Amino acid sequence: MSDTNALAISLFSELITADQLLRNRLTRVLPNRMEISHFSVLNHLARAQSERSPAQLARSFHVTRGAMTNTLAKLEFAGYVHIRPDWDDARRKMVAISPAGMRAREAALAAMSPLISEMVKELGDAKVRAALPVLRELRLKLEAE
Repeated sequence: MSDTNALAISLFSELITADQLLRNRLTRVLPNRMEISHFSVLNHLARAQSERSPAQLARSFHVTRGAMTNTLAKLEFAGYVHIRPDWDDARRKMVAISPAGMRAREAALAAMSPLISEMVKELGDAKVRAALPVLRELRLKLEAE
């Protein structure tokens, strides 16, 4: 195995393991049995400040429409999103975050912030700032494929 292949395998092993560990820790602190995918959709809708179709959300999160439909059904059941027909195309639906969803997002952010802040503090601002451009570039390369 070449040094480049070994380096690539090490990088992706670290990313995958870190992702799993971070998801497990965040899931434990999220309120009301919220899942990471639920928070992610609520956060996306809150930041967008506009409605999105389920297909747009599925593309944004790189998941199937079925997976997004399942997440949206759970969020709607919890009262965190409103789903309405698209007035221009009856075959489509539009999704917006509800006031309860905004409150749930804020509660999730408040629950996650100490954990995330502590990790950044332990690593140090300089290391985190140095890692961000590399991680961003990797994400952009993966998204382009």
